[in-house]
Amino acid sequence: METADHAPEQPTGPVEKTDAEWKQELTPEQYAILRKASTEAPNGKVYEEFKNQGAGTYYCAACGAELFSSKEKFDSHCGWPSFYDPANAKNVKTSVDYKMGYARTEVLCAVCGGHLGHVFKGEGFDTPTDQRYCINGTVLKFVPAGESPAGKKSE
Repeated sequence: METADHAPEQPTGPVEKTDAEWKQELTPEQYAILRKASTEAPNGKVYEEFKNQGAGTYYCAACGAELFSSKEKFDSHCGWPSFYDPANAKNVKTSVDYKMGYARTEVLCAVCGGHLGHVFKGEGFDTPTDQRYCINGTVLKFVPAGESPAGKKSE
């Protein structure tokens, strides 16, 4: 997971690119996850980074849209970053997929359409929503709290 010292400029509309452009701009793993709905391996380096990150905001690695906040993150012990609610709900959408032979709720970036992971409900977590947004950390960009959009420390 990339850590940046400032928030990316927020897209003002849908971000649409050709497959070739996405391949050029994303790492091979980001491309596989975001554009082909792959999944990173659980309990990897990215997950360990996520667990050790402090306060901050998570953005889409493809288009820079704000997606999640550390205020809604929790350790579900599933091996992937987990949040109980999107920080900026307008930038997150869901869709039902049947790729595993049964219905699952896929989580997508509403701005670029990138696959982020899945959301699961009713698992009994002690969170305000009882939802687990299980997100591939490789497709997130983390900006620590206290950074302004221009990259300067906020007061």
